[in-house]
Amino acid sequence: MTEFSISRLPRIEFGSGALAKLPAIARGYGAHALLVTGAGSLKSSPFWPGVTAGLKGQGISWLHLAIPGEPSPQMVDEAVRALRTEPIDVVIGIGGGSALDAAKAIAGLLKPGNSVMDHLEGVGPELPYCGPATPFIAVPTTAGTGSEATKNAVLSLQGPDGYKKSFRDEKLVAEYALVDPDLLATCPPSVIAANGMDAVTQLLESYVSSRATPLTDSLAWGGMKAARDGLLALYTDAGDAAARERMAYAALVSGITLAQVGLGSVHGLAAPLGAFFPIPHGVACGTLVATATRLNIETLRTREPVHPALEKYAQVGRLLSKQGHLDQTAAHAALINTLEAWTLELKLPTLAHYGVTPADIPRIVANSRGSSMKTNPVLLEDSEIAAILTARI
Repeated sequence: MTEFSISRLPRIEFGSGALAKLPAIARGYGAHALLVTGAGSLKSSPFWPGVTAGLKGQGISWLHLAIPGEPSPQMVDEAVRALRTEPIDVVIGIGGGSALDAAKAIAGLLKPGNSVMDHLEGVGPELPYCGPATPFIAVPTTAGTGSEATKNAVLSLQGPDGYKKSFRDEKLVAEYALVDPDLLATCPPSVIAANGMDAVTQLLESYVSSRATPLTDSLAWGGMKAARDGLLALYTDAGDAAARERMAYAALVSGITLAQVGLGSVHGLAAPLGAFFPIPHGVACGTLVATATRLNIETLRTREPVHPALEKYAQVGRLLSKQGHLDQTAAHAALINTLEAWTLELKLPTLAHYGVTPADIPRIVANSRGSSMKTNPVLLEDSEIAAILTARI
């Protein structure tokens, strides 16, 4: 069996009602918390009164920081400067990937007090992070990014000179991840669609990653099966408890697998797309995944016809299409057709909807070769990466 290493994971509490465990767990770290949430959806949800009452019941006081949109390095630095002198024993992130990433980065820097730009990959000096981090508890309210299980805090600067990069270190991993599928009940269909396709893409890309391991393969396989049976059902009816559980699980294990073995070309492209254009990360992934998968398969057939990823793509095609008898070629077609059908059914917009034009392609391609592209199962040429974008404009 292939040798492999597994990096640190949070302690995970999964299941309906897991949110109720938050106050007691937080109290184990102290009586003063920083609560980091999205811009407002949690405070207007039926879950907010229970969270605040539970914290009060444990004698915990808290400061509240709302994150409007995707966090930037400047926002993290401003929050650290404003909060560093406060007696914060634990940082609690409750929300989607943006809220969790912001909370993770802030928790990492409250004690050291320096700028996140010191550590952001591909930007600045990339100094090693020495910590210490303030204990961090992650509570995802969407099913997509898997940030609750990773060491990455993804930060963005949008605009012509923008970037989307990670502050990344094992010391940033959450102490606890509380994954409560009930929190998905208030997600609108557009959020379920984008985040769900992000999770699907993360599972597929980690399954065929050049660093994939037997352990991550088994997790990704179970996650893809859960997404197959949960995504469209949850998109149609957020009240479907079984679908919520399946998608919460799929998102969680997608975070675990990507943290261990990396991703691929879709996420390589999603980073510059999200930096240069106002395109949500999950939308970028869902829009590109079918085309990128087709191109990966075609390139592998031409250059490396016995590459193991070809059979892994076929396995996923049989799984997602529920056609276990298909030969490899037919299974590849079934995989691409299934991903295309999901993109259409979930009503994910094209790249052109967000202002991407053919003239933008060279700049996007030039900025696509980050860490995700390095674990794609085949090395793509610039012209091949450009072809993925061209097909989705």
